[in-house]
Amino acid sequence: MTRYAPDGNAGADAADARAADATTATSRSRGHGRSLLRRTPATGVLARVVLAVAAGFALYLTFEPHGLWSLGPIGLATLFGVLHGRSARAGFGYGLLFGLGMMLPLLWWAGEFVGPVGSLPLGTLQALLVAPVTAGIAVVSRCRAAPVWAAALWVAGETLRSLVPFGGFPWAKVAFGQVDGVLLPLAAVGGTPLVGFAVALCGFSLIMLMRTVWRSRRPGGARHTVAVAALVAGVLVPLGAGVAAGALVSTSPQDGTVTVAAVQGNVPRAGLEFNAERRAVLDNHVRETLRLAGDVDAGRVPTPDLVLWPENSSDIDPYANADAYAQIERASDAVGVPVLVGAVVGGDGPAPRNTVLQWDPAAGPVAEYAKRRLQPFGETMPMRDFFRLFTDQVDEAGRFTSGTEATVFDIAAGDSGSVRVAITLCYEVIFDSTVRDSILGGANLLTVPSNNATFGYTDMTHQQLAIDRFRAVEHSRSVVVPTTSGVSAIINPDGNVVASSGMFEPATLVARVPLRSELTVADRLGPVPEGLLTLAGVTALAGAVIPWSATRTAMTPAWGGAWVRAWGSRRG
Repeated sequence: MTRYAPDGNAGADAADARAADATTATSRSRGHGRSLLRRTPATGVLARVVLAVAAGFALYLTFEPHGLWSLGPIGLATLFGVLHGRSARAGFGYGLLFGLGMMLPLLWWAGEFVGPVGSLPLGTLQALLVAPVTAGIAVVSRCRAAPVWAAALWVAGETLRSLVPFGGFPWAKVAFGQVDGVLLPLAAVGGTPLVGFAVALCGFSLIMLMRTVWRSRRPGGARHTVAVAALVAGVLVPLGAGVAAGALVSTSPQDGTVTVAAVQGNVPRAGLEFNAERRAVLDNHVRETLRLAGDVDAGRVPTPDLVLWPENSSDIDPYANADAYAQIERASDAVGVPVLVGAVVGGDGPAPRNTVLQWDPAAGPVAEYAKRRLQPFGETMPMRDFFRLFTDQVDEAGRFTSGTEATVFDIAAGDSGSVRVAITLCYEVIFDSTVRDSILGGANLLTVPSNNATFGYTDMTHQQLAIDRFRAVEHSRSVVVPTTSGVSAIINPDGNVVASSGMFEPATLVARVPLRSELTVADRLGPVPEGLLTLAGVTALAGAVIPWSATRTAMTPAWGGAWVRAWGSRRG
């Protein structure tokens, strides 16, 4: 039905209008094709894929030797921007890509001498353990106070990677990428969980703040003053807490000081067969210690109170081999002070132990610590028959027996007359509880004897040194890191390195360090921060997927049926 037009041209005008509209639509389609392309679902998914991988790579760059700590919050902010409002299924997929972008370059050193068969499975497995957590973060991103619950879930994910598989592998905790950042002092308050939570909260709040401000600036956009203020707090409070916690970090001695010497004797070759010439490795460390004794006699270096050798500095059992015993005794006699010797004991038997021996120049070995956390695929080989299907190099892995107790060596040394040394052997330093148990035994000095020759000149040794620095701040202890091939280091309780060596060269580091015995807040709280944050994250996730009624929840206005929506949504 057409209305009557007084001039009789209504039909023509209507046709002209329709033609003009069609022309305009065609023009818009042609002139703005690129804008329309950007809005297509496939393009959006591709953009999020690229951002997820880039966010993971940004996290990788926070670790040494790159040390770009500020990329931690930025990378996690990018990740949260990708995950926000997505389904759990999409969150899993994007999280897997994020994990691969982070873990594959971070752990590439694992395949230095065995090829991709070493690095790809490890990196992929760690990425797969990240994916369920990001799926959960995608779900809680729809809750009120989402950055808080998402950050708590991030800590829960790091807890998961600390436990499984094969006893866990928490090497990639985001806290270990913050050793030069403003959040490091929080280590003395809540260890790796609190630092990880602070990094995640800062990043997640940052992206939500940007999102909220942007939406409020659009025409007709609502003002969210309270939300903006809360998100600003989410960014600034962690940073402010890190600065404030700096007051807890001290290098002042409480039990006097001690002069320590870390000996790096070097190995004949890098790689899996670094110790094929076991006697050469022992001789290298004896030779370097004799050189130290000569430098002391000549007045070129101060007299040490304690000499520390690295892990595997004697893979010849001195109890069973008289010649090895005589060589170690010779070095100890020459320097005239106790030597802590990394030795494989029972190496010719069915169950060798990776140990540190306290060697007294007068009495010989007087105390022993046996490594408690053995390295899978190195000192032990889980599922040996299965992995032999892929490479016969699994037979290079040992069959060591683990120790059962934390041990503190009480040594008469230093200007206070007593140095109580906690030992954490190499791989053990990545586990919060293992290091903490050693400190709680009354230690005022921590040593981390290590052997990184298996990984050549890769980033591995630098990443581990960053973990050693983190432990110094977390427990407010000086840390001595003697390694067979580098990087050896002496670290103050504030995490600063006061002396370090190069790689694959003989070296001896001598420095005077403070002895501290006071327990930090992190020592006293132990696993409490990790437990509370994990509980908060898991509880928030449970609340988001269980169909509670609106009157029984305060964390989100629309949680009912979220589980169905989370997995049933087609949003990618």
